[in-house]
Amino acid sequence: MRWETIRKDTVLRVAPNLGDYDKECAEFSWSKARARLQGLPGGQGLNIAHEAVDRHTASARAKAVALRCVARDDSVDCLTYGDLARATSRFANVLRTLGIGRGDRVVTLLGRCPELYTVVLGALKNTSVLCPLFSAFGPDPVAQRLRLSDAQVLVTTSELYRRKVAGQREALPGLRHVLIVGEGADELPGTLSLTALMTDASDAFTIPPTSPRDMALLHFTSGTTGSPKGAVHVHEAAVAHYMTALYALDLHQDDVFWCTADPGWVTGMSYGIVAPLIHGVTVVVDAGDYDACRWYRILAEQRVNVWYTAPTALRMLMRTTPRTGPYDLPRSFDLSALRFIASVGEPLNPEAVVWGRDVLGLPVHDNWWQTETGAIMIANFASCDIRPGSMGRPLPGVEAAVLRRGPDGRAEFTDGHVTVLEEPGAEGELALRPGWPSMFRGYLNDEQRTAAAFADDWYLTGDLVRRDADGWYWFVGRADDVIKSTGHLIGPFEVESALMEHPAVAEAGVIGRPDPVAGNIVKAFVALRPGFDATTATRRDLLAFARRRLGPAVAPREIAFDQHLPHTRSGKVMRRLLRARELGLPQGDISTLEDSSERTEQSA
Repeated sequence: MRWETIRKDTVLRVAPNLGDYDKECAEFSWSKARARLQGLPGGQGLNIAHEAVDRHTASARAKAVALRCVARDDSVDCLTYGDLARATSRFANVLRTLGIGRGDRVVTLLGRCPELYTVVLGALKNTSVLCPLFSAFGPDPVAQRLRLSDAQVLVTTSELYRRKVAGQREALPGLRHVLIVGEGADELPGTLSLTALMTDASDAFTIPPTSPRDMALLHFTSGTTGSPKGAVHVHEAAVAHYMTALYALDLHQDDVFWCTADPGWVTGMSYGIVAPLIHGVTVVVDAGDYDACRWYRILAEQRVNVWYTAPTALRMLMRTTPRTGPYDLPRSFDLSALRFIASVGEPLNPEAVVWGRDVLGLPVHDNWWQTETGAIMIANFASCDIRPGSMGRPLPGVEAAVLRRGPDGRAEFTDGHVTVLEEPGAEGELALRPGWPSMFRGYLNDEQRTAAAFADDWYLTGDLVRRDADGWYWFVGRADDVIKSTGHLIGPFEVESALMEHPAVAEAGVIGRPDPVAGNIVKAFVALRPGFDATTATRRDLLAFARRRLGPAVAPREIAFDQHLPHTRSGKVMRRLLRARELGLPQGDISTLEDSSERTEQSA
């Protein structure tokens, strides 16, 4: 099925920040973008926390709401930029009192609470390095990341400390201080009360000179093999955070912004904390868990203007909405304040883009980036038409290319050089020209993995894409996910998207199963929508539907029903785990698997 282009003039409600894409790309430079930020007073460098908090206190924004925190019981607590400046200065002074300074690692293991934002920005003020961990990790993944990061300070709650850290504490000799948010520190040997420390600290703090190249953030990302990789980001990343939120998320200063990603992940840090606060907007912080009614209620009651969420979350909302007929649930809420929706974390199926337009009144703007890129690299912009299923086009200042791939699906090298494919529609590995400010500066203490990520002056993403004649990029699949069947290279995302067009399918995951004749055959694992049964008739119908959509060379040969597809904590279907289970292979690193923390704790 070919989805129709959604014209920009049918959805624009305010003048977009990026008006003329081609003109901006031609005139853009990162040095001009850097000039939009203030920098530390006296030319003392660039510090993310100064840009996100302190610079606003010298203007009328000091009294504007920075954080609007919605508790689990729906009560709301607001912090102004002035409040946040004072709180973050107190935490910076707490770190100084504890002997923690420049480059020392401060790790957070917290849910979405006001203290998290104080700790993140206070650590950056202190020129320490902030490393966020997802609070649902199990004890082993937490301990592993504490060791790899060389953590000196951990900020967490008494419950999380008991469940995930206390039993591992003796094996973490480098962990000097554990600060407990809330009550319980008195009952936990070797911990300190953050509340008590903050009460005694001054709310005045002068940020030390900070080089834009100083390490600021450490984000762990899991590969298919080996230990998690710690991607190093520097304070200069703030320039890219600001510009990408300006262009790709179309943030305006009076906006109310909600990023649903947990700050334990790079999306929740870059676009849940840093980027929106640099813009001076009001950030909605929801401490509750996903629930369709709750999310619609927050969008309505908090008058959210710009919403950044994940494809998995959108598909979950789609499950609560009938395919035809009245959209009772979303239309029972006043979503009139909402003017822009964006999504990231995995490829966005075309159906979800159109569903947003039909149900929410706005299409969903997909964009693409990675932990390593630190910020959005390719996007569908408010000022441009949307081609459902496309990643969009590179941001101004970002140079992307499609590289010819070898038999393994990765970029092919000839005499140490790669080949850029210029012809429209050619598929290859997506590569980016280094130089954008939020580019990771390497994997911590892992020169070999760092070197493997670059070749011939390109960063190799590991994602396979095609670029159409107009410059829009289309995701094909991860290089290690692509299926080679009877001489064809098949991207699993294409198959999954086609299956999701069927009214019975809520979600799908596709892998290649070895076959003595074809090399591999395409096998799909399908989660059904309510009202559909996992019967032989349903399977036959789906197989026929896919053949009509994709042709026999690409369509799945086998379909298995699975209402509990494995997901990462950030919402991606884990094809690697589907493949391992199907073939009886080792599962590898499952620290980012949804519900893996509960399994880890049960086996500990």
